[in-house]
Amino acid sequence: MESHTIATAQAGEVPSRRAAGATIEQLVGEHSGAVYGLARSILRDPGLSDDVTQETFIKVWKHLDEFRGDGAIRGWILRIAHREAISAIRRVRDTATDPDRLDNPADPITTDRLVEGHLAYDGFVEALDTLDDLSRAVLVLREVEGLTYDEIATVLDVAVPTVKTRLLRSRRRLSSLLEGWRS
Repeated sequence: MESHTIATAQAGEVPSRRAAGATIEQLVGEHSGAVYGLARSILRDPGLSDDVTQETFIKVWKHLDEFRGDGAIRGWILRIAHREAISAIRRVRDTATDPDRLDNPADPITTDRLVEGHLAYDGFVEALDTLDDLSRAVLVLREVEGLTYDEIATVLDVAVPTVKTRLLRSRRRLSSLLEGWRS
């Protein structure tokens, strides 16, 4: 498959691109895990998170010429992903879903270890669910994606002290809720 560079637009146009030389495939390869992780932490639904990831990269492609280069492209992409995830939450809340249309994923592996793992994971997810959306996003961006406080503040459009406070409170909350799961 022939690779399209970011400097090449769809209808033969060549818009000014700050990330010249990179391909859309490279951007997706480098940042899709972070985008999906952020979307998943906010949406709690793998299918919807996949959709948000795809929509994010469509917007990245369409608006890449608007990237000013003031910061890292990763932060810009994650900011788009955050907005897309919040929009997806609003759309889901605005539409009712017939319970018969919901997916019922089957777990093909049923060993004792998986049961224990699922119990631990469920406990962790329940603990995460006690956090508000902003605190959960801050925690995931810092602990999973490894973003700096400044990058998180930029992605979520909040002040750095807010990031630090939310992260500290989230860590303390999870620590107290998960104390029984420590080995």
